[in-house]
Amino acid sequence: MDKFPMTAEGEEALRAELTELKTVVRPRIVNDIAVAREHGDLKENAEYHAAREQQSFAEGRIQELEVKLGSAQVIDVKAMPNTGKVIFGTTVDVIDLDTDEEVSYRIVGEDQADISQGMISYTSPVARAFIGKEEGDTTTVKAPAGDREYEILAVHYK
Repeated sequence: MDKFPMTAEGEEALRAELTELKTVVRPRIVNDIAVAREHGDLKENAEYHAAREQQSFAEGRIQELEVKLGSAQVIDVKAMPNTGKVIFGTTVDVIDLDTDEEVSYRIVGEDQADISQGMISYTSPVARAFIGKEEGDTTTVKAPAGDREYEILAVHYK
C-alpha cells in the first residue's frame, strides 16, 4: 500500500473531521432516518431518501479518511534541522524573476493544499520544481501559461 505524505497539521485536521463524522454526523443521520421512518410510506418519503443519501455520503467519507489516515506518512519538519533544502512540509519564500513578485508557498499533502492560503500540493508542478533545491538556487516552473523562473530566497522548517 502506498504511503501518503502528510503534515502533522494535515493529519490533525483529518482526524478531527473523522471524529466529527463518527460522533456527531453519523448519530444525527441515524436519528433523521428513524424519524423519517415514522412518517410512513418510505417510497414517497423525501426526508427518508435525503437522510439515506446523507448517510451514504458520510459513510463513504469515513472510509476514505480511515484509508488515508491508515496509510499516512506524517512528516513534521519542525522536528528536523533546517538544512536550507526544500522538502515536504517546508515553507519556501521565492521571487518570480520575471515580475519581481515575492511569494511564499508551503509544500503539503494533497488534502491540505489550498492555493489561497499559499499551501501547494507536493505533486504540483510548482512544488516539484522547488523540492530538492536550496536557498539561493533558481528553478524553472513549467506552467500552462509558460515557463517561470524563480529564485529561492528562504526555506523555513516551521
